Amino acid sequence: MAEFISALEAARRIPDGATVGVAGMGLSGWAEEIGCAIRDCFKETGHPCDLNLKQGSAMGDWRERGVTRLGEAGPGLVTRWSGAHVGSAFSLRELAVQNKLQCHCLPQGVIVNLWREIAAGRPGLMTKVGLGTFVDPRVEGGRMNSCTTDTLVELVEFQGEEYLFYKSFRLDVAILRGTTADENGNITFEHESILNEGLAVASAAKNSGGIVIVQVEYVTKGGTMNPKDVKIPGILVDYVVQATDKSACWQAEGVYFEPAFSGQIKKPLAAIEPLPFDERKVICRRCAMEVKAGDVINLGVGMPADVSKIIAEEGMLDTVTMSTESGMVGGIPSALPNFGSAYNPEATLEHGAMFDMIDGGGLDVTCLGIGEIDKDGNNNVSKFGPRLTGPGGFINITQATPKVIFCGNFVGKAKVQVGDGRIKILEEGRIRKFVDQVEQITFSGQYAGADQEILYITERCVFRLVDKKVTLIEIAPGLDLERDILSQMDFRPEIAADLKTMDPGIFMEHWGGLKAYM
Repeated sequence: MAEFISALEAARRIPDGATVGVAGMGLSGWAEEIGCAIRDCFKETGHPCDLNLKQGSAMGDWRERGVTRLGEAGPGLVTRWSGAHVGSAFSLRELAVQNKLQCHCLPQGVIVNLWREIAAGRPGLMTKVGLGTFVDPRVEGGRMNSCTTDTLVELVEFQGEEYLFYKSFRLDVAILRGTTADENGNITFEHESILNEGLAVASAAKNSGGIVIVQVEYVTKGGTMNPKDVKIPGILVDYVVQATDKSACWQAEGVYFEPAFSGQIKKPLAAIEPLPFDERKVICRRCAMEVKAGDVINLGVGMPADVSKIIAEEGMLDTVTMSTESGMVGGIPSALPNFGSAYNPEATLEHGAMFDMIDGGGLDVTCLGIGEIDKDGNNNVSKFGPRLTGPGGFINITQATPKVIFCGNFVGKAKVQVGDGRIKILEEGRIRKFVDQVEQITFSGQYAGADQEILYITERCVFRLVDKKVTLIEIAPGLDLERDILSQMDFRPEIAADLKTMDPGIFMEHWGGLKAYM
C-alpha cells in the first residue's frame, strides 16, 4: 500500500546518482511541488545529486514552472539529461550550453514507447525513426553539446535493412502526477488534459526495482474509484504526495483548469476566437488548402496549431479529424500556451498509443513548423546556436506521414502588409529561413520517402520537394520573383516550369473558399 508523505520527504527518498523518469506535456503530468522540493533539498544538503533525468515532451510553462526547477539549484543536481523537447527548461538548458551537464535529444515517440520496453524487460526499441537526422549516430547521435559522451542510440542491420536501436536502461525513480489518489494509491487522471505515459514510466521503475512517487491534488477513500478511471494502479505506487497549493496542479501551461480539455464540457465553437487577419492567417489558410475531406491531420506547435482555427472558421470541422501527438483525437487542438491539449476532443489516447498510430502511418497529413530550410530540403527546428530545443514528435511524424507540410514566415522579422488579394513587403527581414546548410537535421530531405509529398509553405511562396530538390511552385500575388524571393535565399531553388500564383482569395480579409479545395 502506498505511503502518503510530503514533497520534502519524497525528495529525501531519491538516491544520489538515480535515473529519474517523468511523464507529461506542458504542465500536464508535471509534479511541480515535488520538483521544487528536490531543488530546495539539494540547495540545503547537496542531495539528491548527480541525477540522470529522462523526459519525453517539453515539460513546463516556458517561464518558471516545470523541469526547469531542477536547474535552478545550479550544477550538480542533474548531470545527465535527455528528452525529446528541452526548450522550456531554461535553467537546465543554460547548464547544457555551458557544458555543465550532458544533454541528449531523441524522438518523442521513441522515448514514450521505450518506457514500455523497459517495463517488459526488453533490451530496447528498434525502429527506423531518426535515420538520416541528427539522432543518427553517423550524424550526431542526438548529442546536443560537446561534453555529451554517452551513447544512447546505435545503428544496426536487421534482415538487410538499417535500423536505429535505442537502448533500455534501469529506472530508479518515477516522479509522476495525477488528479486523485485513493487510500490504496490508485491514481486517476480526470482533470488531466493528456493521458500521458505515466503508467509506462511507473511500470518501468517498479520492474527495475525502483520507486514510484505520484503527486495528486485530491485524496479519496479507498474502494470508491471506478476501476476504469484508474490510470496508474496502486500496486505500482510507493509514495503519494498531496499538493498543498493549487499552483502545483495546473492542467496546462496557460490555465489552471479548462474542463473542455479534459472532457467535462464541450465548449461552444463561438467561444474560440478566430485568428486576426495578417500574414500568419494567410499561411494557415494556404496550409488548410492541402487538407482533404476525411483526412486525419496532425498539427504541430506554434503556427501549425492555428490551422485548426482556419478549418473551424471555414465551417469544415466535421469533414476532417484533427489530432496532436499527445493523444488528442478530434476537436480543436489548442495553440500555445496550451499546446498538446484540445478543446472538445472526441477521444484521448495514451501518449504511447498515439505514437503507435503515427509511426504505423495512421495519419494522412501533418503540418509542422519551419526553423530553417536548406538546399537539400532539410528542416532544422531543434537547435539554433545556444538555443537548444529538441525535436519533440517532429521526427516520428515527418518520417511516417504521406503528406508533410512545413510552414512559417519566409524571412524572420520582416514587415509585410496583406489585403486586397495581395501582399506587400514594407521592410525586409533580417533572419533568413532558407539557408545553404541547416545547423542540425531534424528532418532529412534526402531521406524522405519516394511516396511522400513534402511542401514548404510561407506567406510569399510555396515550395515542393521534387526529386530531392527544393522547387518553387507558387508565388504570392504582388511580389517580384528575384527581389522578394530569390534574393532573400542563400541558395537558388529549382523553379517549376508552370510556376503559379497563390490564390488571391487567401490574401483577403474574408475568404470562405476552403470548401472548394477540400
